[in-house]
Amino acid sequence: MKKLSLALYALLLLALLAAPFIGFYPVFVMKLMCFALFASAFNLLLGYTGLLSFGHAAFFGGAAYAAGHSMKVWGLSPELGLVMGTAVGALLGLVFGWLAIRRQGIYFAMITLALAQLVYFIALQAPFTHGEDGLQGIPRGKLFGLLDLRDDLTLYYVTLVIAVAAFLLIARTVHSPFGQVLKGIKENEPRAVSLGYDVNRFKLLAFVLSAAIAGLAGSLKALVLGFATLSDVYWSTSGSVILMTLVGGLGTLSGPLVGSAVVVLVENKVGDFGELMASLTHVAWFRTLGESVTIVTGLIFVVCVLAFRRGIMGEAIAFFERRRTRGG
Repeated sequence: MKKLSLALYALLLLALLAAPFIGFYPVFVMKLMCFALFASAFNLLLGYTGLLSFGHAAFFGGAAYAAGHSMKVWGLSPELGLVMGTAVGALLGLVFGWLAIRRQGIYFAMITLALAQLVYFIALQAPFTHGEDGLQGIPRGKLFGLLDLRDDLTLYYVTLVIAVAAFLLIARTVHSPFGQVLKGIKENEPRAVSLGYDVNRFKLLAFVLSAAIAGLAGSLKALVLGFATLSDVYWSTSGSVILMTLVGGLGTLSGPLVGSAVVVLVENKVGDFGELMASLTHVAWFRTLGESVTIVTGLIFVVCVLAFRRGIMGEAIAFFERRRTRGG
């Protein structure tokens, strides 16, 4: 099973390396990678620690604003802008985690949602965010003064390297002794406490790490697209990342990658989907789906919950495990 997983990851990496040369729009694939990284960061918290956060948009969008402002107004280079955004995400995660980890279940989730809404209203009112207009015209600049990121192809491979490095960090964390403690906390927190682990400290570390990686994803997205908007810090972005993780497969490394691809593709191709359904059913209402993308994403979520309880990759992994067990 491990060899199969490595082979699939290698194929995915080769596909991403070749994507700009086989007809894929680099900026769109970079957007996919940013959201895949965002979903992977969220999965580290929910899938491996068991903490459901409704406030991850605050780290994603807050870091996007911080990185964009530092590069546009302060004139920082791209690498320093990304560091700034990641640091802001980690700092917000530290504040959120310190206030929330003493609660469990729905109380934890509601605290993160309330704090995220506070960040949203700050972004709405603060002068440097430009309110509803968003932060526009974020320059790409030159990475380390050498690589001109204004070229889409150069930026694409820089984004790919950063995304792969962050994903490897998540994988290493999950398979480390620290990651095993997080799994133990998720499965049976009282037992972890009885074994002498400082559960709150481990939760806080996991929260800060997840927020930092989510901040990196938001900073990359601002650099790639050249803007940061209120939608980045809005509660619906937190809902989208939950959907990505659950659709792909909670508690699996590959699940967030698949789930983010499904959700982002649906949101970008919903107009084509509406035209197809309208032509097949002769119901003109489907053509209005472009204004109501949540109808389609909600339908996908319902289907996945009913048919794929473990998510797409979770069901696939379970299927291969059953095959292997029978073979043995």
